Amino acid sequence: MDIRIAHSPDSDDAFMFYALAKGKLPTGKFHFSHTLQDIETLNRKALNGEYEITAISFHAYVRIADKYLLLPSGASMGDRYGPMVVARQPWSPDDLRGKKIAIPGTMTTAYLTLKLFQPDFESVVIPFDQIMNAVRNKEVDAGLLIHEGQLMYAAHQLHKIVDLGEWWNTITGLPLPLGGNGVRRDLGQEDIREISKLLKASIQYALDHRGEALEYAMQFARDLDTRTADRFVGMYVNERTLDYGEEGRRAVQTLFDRAYEAKLIPNRVVAEFAD
Repeated sequence: MDIRIAHSPDSDDAFMFYALAKGKLPTGKFHFSHTLQDIETLNRKALNGEYEITAISFHAYVRIADKYLLLPSGASMGDRYGPMVVARQPWSPDDLRGKKIAIPGTMTTAYLTLKLFQPDFESVVIPFDQIMNAVRNKEVDAGLLIHEGQLMYAAHQLHKIVDLGEWWNTITGLPLPLGGNGVRRDLGQEDIREISKLLKASIQYALDHRGEALEYAMQFARDLDTRTADRFVGMYVNERTLDYGEEGRRAVQTLFDRAYEAKLIPNRVVAEFAD
């Protein structure tokens, strides 16, 4: 049975899927193929249910919950850290009001969280790996960074204005849920259960064989040195990635509830997990 896995071309996703991508695990009747695309593209393709398994932003889940369940493994959560807004000047967070801010996509959780933090700004969609240059080149006033940019902005002479993961933890006491893995509902309960076990096993394999999994992930690390890439992977592939846990699931639902209350999503959404 052919199963397409779609995920971002990032070191943390590559680390997570290493065992499946390189045949380190017996997969029974399933044959997995991997498609790598940026998260905003994956979010939009999920609207049509294109891939059997896909990385998605939690913001996107609001619009695809009829087609996908959330797998209980594979979440990326920021525990007092997360997407951040940077600028050329050391502004205060209040200075972001009315500013032109580069964002990596309107379906990303980073964008949703920024709208919760500061509703009044002009958004400009720019590919995530071009945002720091756009800020430096004065195309925008500030930029919303995801992925490795969260660790690299200072090297680009940029200033952190707000870390949305820190802010979220301050107001909720919870980690900030950013993205997870969706599995298409039409696969059926039995196959979904087996796929879920394999994904969890792949994450566990990478954590247990960190050196070889990190070596594989380095080809997606976008010029990070090994030490920094290891730090980044550790931020987003950890025990919470193996299992959301009660707190992680509560964080996802809290995000949906707050977004609805702020009128940032059209309807109330209940997070449904494959288990």
